[in-house]
Amino acid sequence: MDASLWVAKTGLDAQQTRMNVISNNLANVSTTGFKRDRAVFQDLLYQNVRQAGAQTAADAQAATGFQLGTGVQVMATEKINAQGNMQTTENSLDLAIAGDGFFQIAQPDGTIAYTRDGNFNLDNAGQIVTSAGQVLQPAIAVPANASSLTIGQDGTVSVELQAGGGQQVLGQLQLARFVNSAGLQAMGQNLLKETPASGAPQVGNPTADGIGMLMQGTLEASNVNVVEEMVNMIETQRAYEINSKAISTVDGMLQYLNNNL
Repeated sequence: MDASLWVAKTGLDAQQTRMNVISNNLANVSTTGFKRDRAVFQDLLYQNVRQAGAQTAADAQAATGFQLGTGVQVMATEKINAQGNMQTTENSLDLAIAGDGFFQIAQPDGTIAYTRDGNFNLDNAGQIVTSAGQVLQPAIAVPANASSLTIGQDGTVSVELQAGGGQQVLGQLQLARFVNSAGLQAMGQNLLKETPASGAPQVGNPTADGIGMLMQGTLEASNVNVVEEMVNMIETQRAYEINSKAISTVDGMLQYLNNNL
């Protein structure tokens, strides 16, 4: 009976964790470039009462074993890197990646973080930065006398200068891609960092070597599907309830034994 209580308890813990994941997905439904998470479940070790293939007689073996499960746990949370919907903003500093790749963002400690959030601005030096003021890499400075900014699908950045100054190419944006982008570690603030599981970044120009293309004046919306998450929430709630019911049932059985035997 005690084992049944423990198994049901692990079910409650796992479903609570899954609900936390779903809640975070729904909370970020409006977060630019957000990729939803999925809880990955794993059964726990089994108690082998009788091994499959054990001798049951001199000339017979058991066709099946006798194993008792000890519950479940959440093994991992996996990022689903499906493409989000494109939202037109008509802001020249808004960028979206159509396909594979991440923007490279310089961090205060000198490392590089990665993001799909293309909501960029200019700082007081004319550099392209995130909403938090972190510089997009490779760093590009837009001159103060620029009348318009153009970023091509291949990452070429150019401006049209005021007073008939003509067009000037400022530089080339590059994106990073990973063999296993699901292995990136979320840092908050729409940023991800490299891990041994993700592999080293492969940096290149947009539209080349499998890297996606840039879309100016566009932002990539979160890939969270509200209807799907609501269905997952209902499923999680029902699973939580049935595990709670299992605990109540085992408790009732134990009370019956105590009161009648």
